[in-house]
Amino acid sequence: MFLKKLSLVNYKNVASSEFEFDSKINCFVGANGIGKTNILDAIYHLSFGKSYFNPIASQNIKHGEAFFVIEGEFEKSERNEKITCTLKKGSKKLIKRNGKIYDKLSEHIGFLPLVIISPSDRDLIIEGSDTRRKFIDGVISLSDREYLQDLLRYNKILSQRNSLLKYFNVNQTFDGETLSVYDKQLEQYGVPIFEKRTGFLEQFAPIFQEQYLRISGGRETVTLTYDSKLNQVDFPALLEQNKDRDRALQYTSVGIHKDDLGFEISGFPIKKFGSQGQQKSFLIALKFAQFQFIKARAKTTPILLLDDIFDKLDEHRVGHIISLVNDANFGQIFISDTHAERTENVVKEIHQSYKIFKL
Repeated sequence: MFLKKLSLVNYKNVASSEFEFDSKINCFVGANGIGKTNILDAIYHLSFGKSYFNPIASQNIKHGEAFFVIEGEFEKSERNEKITCTLKKGSKKLIKRNGKIYDKLSEHIGFLPLVIISPSDRDLIIEGSDTRRKFIDGVISLSDREYLQDLLRYNKILSQRNSLLKYFNVNQTFDGETLSVYDKQLEQYGVPIFEKRTGFLEQFAPIFQEQYLRISGGRETVTLTYDSKLNQVDFPALLEQNKDRDRALQYTSVGIHKDDLGFEISGFPIKKFGSQGQQKSFLIALKFAQFQFIKARAKTTPILLLDDIFDKLDEHRVGHIISLVNDANFGQIFISDTHAERTENVVKEIHQSYKIFKL
């Protein structure tokens, strides 16, 4: 699978641009703020129906304009696929595949597998558990539509249960039977999510460790763990134990929506003890592992977006990354960088056809 053409109108700082891409490597080079990352984000938008960097859809419309249009022509399984994403202020975002509008965005997720590696991925390390849950949920959902549906249903029930807890507090009342209805539904959708996350980590962690080993040259050991209270107690007991606490807090304080991923290097949290280079290597390994996992499940080689990843990495680590993408396992790659000469030196070492776009 690869992206042949991209057309943008009023997307972020891009008024109007068209690109024809190489099936292997494409590089965007230019000064900071010129729009390199925005072009990568437009490609991401076609795959996921949303921006990677700004979840508020209307803020992706160019300042002073009323709409944006992103259009991409892909080749997948020897077929041409035209994907269009449009948004007009005050209207609902529309995504079309070959001219037909999707009824639900979830129907499109996974059709065009893609992995992005960006400096903003550092949020996975420094931000709260919500960011790491979105990562694990996103990877699993790409190849498991049932998981995505369970997640949507769980979050809907969770919102309803929280509203009920607030209602109890405001009205100085409590109805255990009504609460238990929501508890059973949370268990119904939450247990399969927990089991699939557990199974995912068992398969994913060794792939991640192998990728890190290759990037770091074997100088450090890293671990990835799934932290959940459901590892110690079952769902009904967990909710029962925290019922009084939930009533006081007026929200559901336990469940799979509070789970986290543990990131460690040499037995210590990487957030506190990892250098900037180690953290970046950790994140790149995480995303390369995501790439390999998705490729195996989707039976299609994902597109890989590398946004400014060569900055703040020593030559040794850059060399290991080049050796990884020089592998036949990779398909189409998009790279953004501020240094045209550095980019060209990197892509020459990959020994694939390439195009460089100077912005």
